[in-house]
Amino acid sequence: MMTSFFISICKYSLFKLFILKKIIYNFAKNKPLPLSQPFTNQIRIPENNDWVVFILIGCLFLYIFMFNIIERGATIFDFLAQKYYDSSNNLASWIITSCVVTLSWATLISQYVPIIPKYVADLQIFGYQLNKFGLSLSVIMLFYLFKTGLGYIFFQSTGDSKKWSLFYFTATKFYFILSLILIILCITHYYFPIDRNKVFLVYLYFFSFVSLFKVFFYSFHRNNLLPQKWYYKFLYICTLQLAPLMALWKLLFF
Repeated sequence: MMTSFFISICKYSLFKLFILKKIIYNFAKNKPLPLSQPFTNQIRIPENNDWVVFILIGCLFLYIFMFNIIERGATIFDFLAQKYYDSSNNLASWIITSCVVTLSWATLISQYVPIIPKYVADLQIFGYQLNKFGLSLSVIMLFYLFKTGLGYIFFQSTGDSKKWSLFYFTATKFYFILSLILIILCITHYYFPIDRNKVFLVYLYFFSFVSLFKVFFYSFHRNNLLPQKWYYKFLYICTLQLAPLMALWKLLFF
């Protein structure tokens, strides 16, 4: 008796489950359940700035190599306080410092390059095209090569050819400090929440101040870097400062 009653209860329960299944199935056909609707991921994917890390690490390794090998274990203070006649390997230090300045400056300024010109985009090297960083790096390299060539010609033409080595020895100290500032600006620019449109004016004022300060730094330095005659100084400011900067601005932003 109990067995037949238990079987009846099971049959009744299975029948109710079957009816419930039919109801859910018919409802799902007319109106899809929320889990079956398309899902859009609203999570923002952060910008990948690994290339910035690689460049900055490369710059630091260049300076580690320079201080340990070229400067023979000198500290930063010893390097900055070093006198010309007590120094050695000045050309190698100047080249490494110039490379670090070029890399860090191109890293910072590449984010503000509006477009890549068509004649540059059409150039392909081994099937690769220049991006904004590549364009900035190429232009700044040409800028420094052009400026260095003009500087060498300037000192040769003024009859102060011996001052050329003294000039780039002193310039190395100046650009070393500038490179450290540029590295800090790159870290702040890429890894801190700043308004990049507003900070561009800050960069513009900063580099304008640096250019102006550099003229006074070279003009009134104790090593007497520039010729004594005023028209040579005027020629230096126009030819080696204003003209290359205007050409650089033209190539990058127009």
